[in-house]
Amino acid sequence: MLKSLEEAREENGRSLSPLRRRAGDARLTGRGVLVFKAALQTVIVAAILFGAYQGMRALILSKPEVPVRPPRETVYVVEKARVEVGDHAPMLRLYGEVVAGRAVDLRALVGGEVIAVNDSLKAGGTVDKGAELVRIDAFAYEGALLEARANLAEAKARLVEFQGEVAAERDNLARAREQLAFASRDLERAKSLLKSGAVTERTVEERDLLVSQRAQAVDQRGNALAVAEARVTQQRAVIERQQWRLSEAERNLADTVLKAPFDAIVRAQAAEIGRLVNVNDVVAVLYDRNDLEVRLTLSDSQYGRILAGEGAVIGRPVEVQWYIGGEPVIYEAEIVRVGAEVAVERGGVDVYARVKMVPGQTPLRPGAFVELHLADRTYRSAARIPEAALFGGDHVFVIEEGRTMKRDVRVLAFDDGHIIVSGDLKTGDIVMATRLAEAGEGIKVMDAAEALEAQRREAAGAGG
Repeated sequence: MLKSLEEAREENGRSLSPLRRRAGDARLTGRGVLVFKAALQTVIVAAILFGAYQGMRALILSKPEVPVRPPRETVYVVEKARVEVGDHAPMLRLYGEVVAGRAVDLRALVGGEVIAVNDSLKAGGTVDKGAELVRIDAFAYEGALLEARANLAEAKARLVEFQGEVAAERDNLARAREQLAFASRDLERAKSLLKSGAVTERTVEERDLLVSQRAQAVDQRGNALAVAEARVTQQRAVIERQQWRLSEAERNLADTVLKAPFDAIVRAQAAEIGRLVNVNDVVAVLYDRNDLEVRLTLSDSQYGRILAGEGAVIGRPVEVQWYIGGEPVIYEAEIVRVGAEVAVERGGVDVYARVKMVPGQTPLRPGAFVELHLADRTYRSAARIPEAALFGGDHVFVIEEGRTMKRDVRVLAFDDGHIIVSGDLKTGDIVMATRLAEAGEGIKVMDAAEALEAQRREAAGAGG
């Protein structure tokens, strides 16, 4: 059975062999066609590319020549600044606080009941010099004044009385001296007559006794006059005492009315009608509205520079700016004194500048935080130029005939966007004040304003 199967397979193989040969021949024929087509396509593509190349080459060779512009030099548009050689001082920007230059605690000088108070005596109120602020009941002080005047009048009357007694005693003394003189002359005559025997010894003794009595009367009148004069002196002392008491009473009466000692702003008040005040009670606290100062702190270096350069800090002008609602109100001030001690906690020296108040200007208030501008040390024969004009920290570029020239300088100070320098600069030089990465000697520059004007002229010419 197996053999029969093998024989069947051999017969089938022999019967299929011609068919396989014909299929193989067909496959060979298809491959040749494909190869031919591929070769033909390659030839066509190569021909197209060659034709395109030749056409592009012909176009390039036949292209007319375009004229080439010569290269142009770059011109830089810059800002310029003119040099002014002279004395320049950088401005210091500082900050300070407004303080009252003069303030007072207004106290009651006499005790009593408050019977009147000024309507402006309130915190923040404005009072003028001499304005009546508080009035205290003056009944007791008026009575004391009346009594002092009466006592003085009585003392003056007694003085007149004592002066009359002195005048009477002086007259009595003069009469007693006249009588003594008469008695003395009578005694001398009696002694002369005694030698001639015209009078007796007894008569002479009587005349001598009379002279002694008259001399005693003179002494008594002299003593009485001295006593009368002493009374006058004592009474004059009494009068002086009564006059002082009268002055005291008048002053106490005047002190029942408290008045503003200067044009002031009320900081605080403690007086109300009906309140009983004692001597030395604080009634109000005032500060002078025309005497305001700004306290600012200068660092040790700033203070030292100004002192070394100018020799004094006092008297230097200061510009004060108080920002209200974003807009500054500017005041003028002048440094009037330096703090007694170094402000260690603030790292410098306190100075005080008095503000010059202008009528109608917004009044300052103590405690306000303000900005200050104060001139630093003055540098002689120096130039102030924009900070952007400095290159490399040690040179600038001066513009001469439209080109830059390098000039060496030394920076002395910085001043709010500007610098103060010394070096190879003179008045009238024009420096470049624009930062350029290509900055160097010999580059050509044009002023920004000139460039803008040239553009305007070109635009106007094109429009016409």
